[in-house]
Amino acid sequence: MITPNWIENGEGGRGLVFLHGVSGGAAGALELMPRLALPGWRTLAWDMPGYGASEPFEPDTPEGMGAYADALAELLDAAGLERAVLVGHSMGGMVALQTAAQHPDRVSGLVLACCTPAFGASAGPMQQAFLAKRLGPLDEGASMRELAIDLIPGMVGPGGEAELVHDAVNLMEQIPPDSYRRALRAVVGFDQRSALARIAVPALVIAGTHDKVSTPQVVRRMAERLPAGVYREIDAGHLAPFEEPATFAALVCEFLAGLDHIPVI
Repeated sequence: MITPNWIENGEGGRGLVFLHGVSGGAAGALELMPRLALPGWRTLAWDMPGYGASEPFEPDTPEGMGAYADALAELLDAAGLERAVLVGHSMGGMVALQTAAQHPDRVSGLVLACCTPAFGASAGPMQQAFLAKRLGPLDEGASMRELAIDLIPGMVGPGGEAELVHDAVNLMEQIPPDSYRRALRAVVGFDQRSALARIAVPALVIAGTHDKVSTPQVVRRMAERLPAGVYREIDAGHLAPFEEPATFAALVCEFLAGLDHIPVI
């Protein structure tokens, strides 16, 4: 079992777990967590394996998003949570979907922000451009900080603040390159489109109007295929939860309030 690391806020019988993107980490949710503090809820932000203080995967662990879903189930065990609402941003949303398909008994609700249900054809021009922009510089000897400085500004919308970009760059700089590469390989192989119709838990699906990575059109289609999916849009880019934290938190809290009729298990 991988020793997981998480940060926590609040207390209660219900659990909410924030899942970061491939360029993030649990620390990125520090300012969001107090905004999500509702009575009766424990809010956790998880460092995926190889991120932050969480141990990396064992060398013989199979590649793919399934390994992250299994690691998340281990986190829930370590935190003493039978079930939780998963709040996933970008890759974190993919991990949330994979977990809902792979460990359905551990998921009581989903918040999927700026993510898609599949990477798409890995040989496609858009997908190849995505990978080249993220792995090419590393292959040529660039540091994680240099890569972050190149990538992060393009992830925010027109109203993105310089401080947000600065903080996101500093967070991405701390990711070990091997962990980043493994996470990207999992993203490339991800496809849960066929599972959407079977994921019946309440789901809030949020897009950023100016997101060029997970476009609103694709995110909306995913919401429509989820039996209990509700679509919302924020005037922001790919980093919508951090660009507009008050709006994002208000949407999530409204969603959580609607789950009050669901018993704690």
